[in-house]
Amino acid sequence: MNTRHLLFAFAALLPLAPHGAAQESPTLRKIAETGVISIGFRDKSIPFSYLDKQQRPTGYSIELCYRIVDAIRTRLKAPGLEVMLRPVTSANRSAFMLNGIVDLECGSTTNTLERQKEVAFSVTTFVAATSLVAKKAARIDSLQALKGSTVVSTAGTTAINALGDTAQAQGLDLHIIPGRDHAEAFSMVEADRALAFVMDDVLLHGLVAAAKDPGMYAIVATDLPVQPYGIVVRKNDPEFKKLVDEAIVALFKSGEVQQIYRKWFAPLQLPMSPALKKAIAAPTDSGDPAAYR
Repeated sequence: MNTRHLLFAFAALLPLAPHGAAQESPTLRKIAETGVISIGFRDKSIPFSYLDKQQRPTGYSIELCYRIVDAIRTRLKAPGLEVMLRPVTSANRSAFMLNGIVDLECGSTTNTLERQKEVAFSVTTFVAATSLVAKKAARIDSLQALKGSTVVSTAGTTAINALGDTAQAQGLDLHIIPGRDHAEAFSMVEADRALAFVMDDVLLHGLVAAAKDPGMYAIVATDLPVQPYGIVVRKNDPEFKKLVDEAIVALFKSGEVQQIYRKWFAPLQLPMSPALKKAIAAPTDSGDPAAYR
């Protein structure tokens, strides 16, 4: 075999280079090389990311992420790109992203300046208000009415951190129990192990709607900061984040996001908030709650 033939033979053994922009983005390169995009989902974050009756991940955030997957397939010219769904929790979602186990985290993760030190966020897809849920019989009408009580919030969330800071600043003397997930935290209120559950209002509405007797519970607004949600992506991969943002903003500009919103939030009787309308009209990935006033 002459030198020319040897070169052709050697070239045939080399892996194919990723297509186009995949060369500029570590995440796109990984997806192109493996033929798989890994999505992290929450199993109990109704209506954003949860398991339906057939135990399939579904919800508002999941639907947005599948639109992002369509954009990735188009960019890579890979219509057969496989989607792998991996469950994540409040405790491990950031680690899964940092370690490359998931490429998108599609749940109900609040964008904060502190979290931006480790991961990046898409433009904001939802803005939640931090509220509390308690049994109506308890007659709780504010966070301050919980003074000296046992309350629960979900471990690893911004809500539990804000609750602790506010309780200390206001001298509320709360006994705060960390719930493993939203469902466990709500069950503590159901079983009277905690007087109230402090969390994002939309998640509380989803839990109450699924309760055995929704009429037993009252959701009360608090003075804690709003929570802007976004799709989580890896930090220091601006090309991939740009693609994710463009897919979401396209839904904003076309108005299709309105239909998607109604699909998931109308059953909870939750109209779109002024803060979310503002974020849709002027997309932002800010982790500062003040940006949503």
